[in-house]
This record gives sequence, structure tokens and C-alpha cells, in this order.
Amino acid sequence: MPKLESQCCPEPQCNAELPALDEQHIASLAHLFHLLGDEGRIRLVLACMAGPMAVSELSAVSGMSQSLTSHHLRHLREARILRSERQGKQILYRLDDHHIRHVVHDLACHVTEH
Repeated sequence: MPKLESQCCPEPQCNAELPALDEQHIASLAHLFHLLGDEGRIRLVLACMAGPMAVSELSAVSGMSQSLTSHHLRHLREARILRSERQGKQILYRLDDHHIRHVVHDLACHVTEH
């Protein structure tokens, strides 16, 4: 898993106002946090923060079977938390965009603060 504690910013960097959120946006936001709230799925997301990884690697890192890993990856891909790309015979998974990296990084910093 990537080490985040030493990379935490001492003060907030984001002072931008939130975008306008309607009921559908709020439901989508809650769904994203629900997906990230599962320990197995957050392990997969944390592993992908280091770079693209194959299902077999993610299974080993997470301690889950390849079948369960694939199941979780499908949900994370559908929610645009992770994306997949084929390289030869393998499918590699990586973070979908910088927003996910920032959310996970900031929350990791929050839980490691003293």
C-alpha cells in the first residue's frame, strides 16, 4: 500500500466552493462513499494509487480471491473510481482520475493525524 502519512499537507489546499448538488448528485456522492467504505474495495483503490495493477496482483495485495477481487473491481469501475485498460493478455486497473486520488489521500491523512 502507498505510504501517505509523510505526504500530508499541514493545511488545506482546496478553498474552492462546492458545485451545486441536486438530489441525484447527493445520491451519487453517497454511493461513492458507500463503495469506498468497504475495507476490501478501499484496499484495491489504495493499491491502484501506486500505479496500474493486474487482477492477480490486486488479489494478492488485498488478500481476496480473484473472483471476489473481480467482483469489487467491476463495482469500482462502474462508479468511475477505477478504470481498466487491456495490455496484451492482461487487464490493468488504475485510478480513474485525480479527484479520486485527492479524496483518498485527504481521508488517509485525516485518519493518520494525531
